[in-house]
Amino acid sequence: MKKTPFVIILTLFLCACASAQTAEQISAIFSDLTPDAPGAAALVLKNGKTIFEHGYGVTDLRTKTPIDAHTDFRLASFSKQFTAMSIMLLVHDGKLRYDETLCDVFPDFPAYGKTITIRNILNHTSGLVAYENVMDKRYAGVPDERIPQIHDDGVLQIMKQQSGTKFPPGSKWEYSNSGYVVLGMVVEKASGMPFGEFLQKRIFAPLGMKNTLAYEKGKNEVPHRAYGHSSVKGTGGWKETDQSSTSATLGDGGIYTNLEDLKKWADALDHNKLLSAEEMKPAYAPVVVPRKAPDVNAVEDGKSDYQEPWDKANPAYGFGWFLDPFQGHRRIFHDGSTIGGKTTIQRLPDDGITVIILSNRGNFDPGKRTEKILGLFVSPQGVASKQTQ
Repeated sequence: MKKTPFVIILTLFLCACASAQTAEQISAIFSDLTPDAPGAAALVLKNGKTIFEHGYGVTDLRTKTPIDAHTDFRLASFSKQFTAMSIMLLVHDGKLRYDETLCDVFPDFPAYGKTITIRNILNHTSGLVAYENVMDKRYAGVPDERIPQIHDDGVLQIMKQQSGTKFPPGSKWEYSNSGYVVLGMVVEKASGMPFGEFLQKRIFAPLGMKNTLAYEKGKNEVPHRAYGHSSVKGTGGWKETDQSSTSATLGDGGIYTNLEDLKKWADALDHNKLLSAEEMKPAYAPVVVPRKAPDVNAVEDGKSDYQEPWDKANPAYGFGWFLDPFQGHRRIFHDGSTIGGKTTIQRLPDDGITVIILSNRGNFDPGKRTEKILGLFVSPQGVASKQTQ
């Protein structure tokens, strides 16, 4: 039946009211953020359309510049999805294979690299030692501010100085920053260009992400930059804590960007603008660690080492994405954490929902806030879920 003008107007009015109510509910989730302190930027997309976008607080305590959709934050480990995409683009180009080993890529890599594939590194089953732990031992007792910043090539050298892995590659899942820094160096070797330049030419520029970059001090500058901060215990105040000894590595967390550019990234993921849907499948396929055969005698003694493929310590992970569902809805996401800020991107692809939160304050949990927002869309009591049915 053909709708009358009155019905159409009423429908639009009700949708507008529901949208306003949803915006109020989302805004309430950030009600604790004040305008004169470090804060955050939040974005909610529904089927590619912006339904909420807001900045809270200031970029730094020196200029007191308000945070907005154009403020660039350090993504930290949120960056890993871009590193993974770089590897996948090189596989698309025929310059890499997922089953190639570290020794295939770097002929001077120690023999233990013959058992570590690119796929192992992408899904965190490589067993590579944590470069942060090596640095802790190397600079034991030295304050972090006096430790020289390590770069990607330095991490690769640390890996070359090791005699083996923490566990047989592919036998266990363990989150590895070392692995993703090494992947950045793999991109350089396979592409013949610096990692940051590859990101610009193959991802950021094609998608129109004009204010996104892999930050390298002395080589480029972050536009509209938010600086990290930590709270000062007992005072209620803040101090700038923007960089640490491990803040200069790129492959595991060195990208800076803003909400406006991340809209373009979300759109590229929605519409497979960089790789086909088939080529993206490995990124969204959780790695499976082999089951351990149960020891009958140990079971009887209550000491079995049998484990399921995944538990709380081993979440589902693809290539640069965590894959744990949210309230029964398929979810792909990644958090980032650095000395002075935290970030997250969470996507419910079957529901058309993307939530992104970027912050420049260390005592901030964007993940929990994001789940509150997602609940508005998928929980029965959520206003947003009702308006989108």
